[in-house]
Amino acid sequence: MKSAFMAQRFQVDGRLVTVEATGSGNVNDTYLVTFRTIFSEERFILQRINTRVFTQPDKVMNNMRLVTAHVHAHLEAEQEDADRIWQLPRVIPAKDGRDYAVDSDGECWRAISLIASAHSYEQVQSPEHAHEIGAVLGQFHRLLSDMPCDVLHDTLPGFHITPSYLEKLDAALNTACGKARLNSSGVAQNCLKFIEQRREWCSVLEKAKERGELHLRAIHGDPKTANIMIDDMTGKGTSIIDLDTVKPGLVHYDIGDCLRSCCNPAGEETRDFANIFFDTDLCEALLKGYKSHARKFLTDADRYYLYDATRLIAFELGLRFFADYLAGDVYFKTRHEGQNLHRARVQFQLTKSIETREKTIRELFNML
Repeated sequence: MKSAFMAQRFQVDGRLVTVEATGSGNVNDTYLVTFRTIFSEERFILQRINTRVFTQPDKVMNNMRLVTAHVHAHLEAEQEDADRIWQLPRVIPAKDGRDYAVDSDGECWRAISLIASAHSYEQVQSPEHAHEIGAVLGQFHRLLSDMPCDVLHDTLPGFHITPSYLEKLDAALNTACGKARLNSSGVAQNCLKFIEQRREWCSVLEKAKERGELHLRAIHGDPKTANIMIDDMTGKGTSIIDLDTVKPGLVHYDIGDCLRSCCNPAGEETRDFANIFFDTDLCEALLKGYKSHARKFLTDADRYYLYDATRLIAFELGLRFFADYLAGDVYFKTRHEGQNLHRARVQFQLTKSIETREKTIRELFNML
């Protein structure tokens, strides 16, 4: 069993006991590994990195090591005054000293410490849960706010650059598959109309960045609900996980994506379109949690564009689903015909809900 062999390539004391497949992620193959000595037991996460998505795994691991080292240094310095035990996974080095190990097929594997006695949820459970999600993201952003982001590699070029996704849509529209799928579906034609009505606005964050109003920082890249760990004992947020996507970017991408993930109680696959809405109560709870840790480093310009970011990230995901549908479902995994088109409709419905609640959402951001 290759996973068992690779588990023993890392600097962990003891003898291998078990390797169990775990997790529901769509990118990397993940295993829970247990080693045991005479006196103790250590469990950690072993992952085979999907090099089709992360084409330069050495740079992914370099980013992860730099970010975790920076955060851990802050956590150790602040632990006496902290309101809880804050955690972040650490990279367990391979026996040759590298951040990862390579198997006989050239595939890359990594070992990461386990966040023990904690779990995550696919969807927000309550306003209290939303508050803790915000607190964890705010703490993560605060701890990285003094880290120069130019030391990090851009491991996903174009990620969250909405105009680049419009270019992919335009390319898909010019293919035979794209033309056929568009012409055969009134739903698809309505989705395209929805996009075209917002095309000019899609560059709002990139233009603000070009004007020097917004600045790159170290960001997580995928702060969805399922990546926030909640302490089993206290119910408090304790860690953010899945650090593959840490990179330079706008904190607006993280905040917008976190709100998109948390504030749609119906979820991304719902068939009940009438029940898709942006929950401003959950938004308020999440932002209060975020503010409790991250308020000081946000500028007035940062706050001004947070509404646009929230609206844009939901729209952008819908755009990506729709472009992939037209291209023949080549990127996002699907279980049935038309699933990506349906996913796009859900995100566009959420975008509409955000637009109708603009005044309330802006007021919530003004409290940061």
